Amino acid sequence: MPRRTSLGDAHCAIAQALDVVGDWWTLLIVRDTARGVHRFDELQRELGLSRKVLAERLRLLVDADVLARVPYQDRPPRHEYRLTPRGRALLPVLIALQDWGDTWVLGEGEMTATAPTEASQEARRVHELLGTRVPELQLLADTGELTDPVAAGATPGAPGTAPFTVLYCFPGAYARKDAYPPGWSTIPGAPGCTLESCTYRDRLAEFTAAGAAVRGVSTQRPDEQRAFAEKEGLRFPLLSDADLALTAALRLPTFRAAGVSRLKRLTLVVDADRVVRDVQYPVTDVTASVDTALARVNSLRNQLS
Repeated sequence: MPRRTSLGDAHCAIAQALDVVGDWWTLLIVRDTARGVHRFDELQRELGLSRKVLAERLRLLVDADVLARVPYQDRPPRHEYRLTPRGRALLPVLIALQDWGDTWVLGEGEMTATAPTEASQEARRVHELLGTRVPELQLLADTGELTDPVAAGATPGAPGTAPFTVLYCFPGAYARKDAYPPGWSTIPGAPGCTLESCTYRDRLAEFTAAGAAVRGVSTQRPDEQRAFAEKEGLRFPLLSDADLALTAALRLPTFRAAGVSRLKRLTLVVDADRVVRDVQYPVTDVTASVDTALARVNSLRNQLS
């Protein structure tokens, strides 16, 4: 692919970056590899472009060290494409584009921590997660350990395991009231994170009895999550998606506040095979959403019986 930057752009980082990822297809390839689509035929099927064009774009991204070719079969030799550290550093760019599109193209141009309506394009995208798989990845927990967002699953009733995981995504919760970003209480859908986490804490025994592990996910730093978890006495992990790996993998909706991309409030129930079995979005009543999550887990458990 010919270079498009001029000599005058030699010191412009924007122009130089667009030389690598400014093409329509290249960012979509990065999007899909972040979602767990790694093989040539899978990428072609997802994107619907010709083999020649896909091969060219993949070659460009490998040459730019955005993707790495990783062998997965010897005879015949076959490779898949994985994001490099340089490629993963593009995830905030993808999320910023998604947030801009949700707000200014699909939405009404207002900052909000929830969907405008249940019938919005954003809400439909989230509900399309139903039946899809959560890719295998590791997030840093408030304990400092790398943790799979999906709890280890097994037969219901087996000790130390959970056939379901309730993943509740929230914008942000802090140990001190003065730590919240300016104007937080005025952002529609943002307040309520403490109440949500504490409700899950108070009802954790019911989720455990139903065969579900609980995980909270936000884009906050682990130290912020740790301080909050210790203050509120949470007995389940809070996971930091500060690098936006899970957000990009599932194309979760975000908004920006105080210069940080923050997850909008939503809840997923995931089974032991990593398949999303239930979606709540938008979440406008946090205590009712906990009730709903527990009811869905019990219903799914009964289906397994």
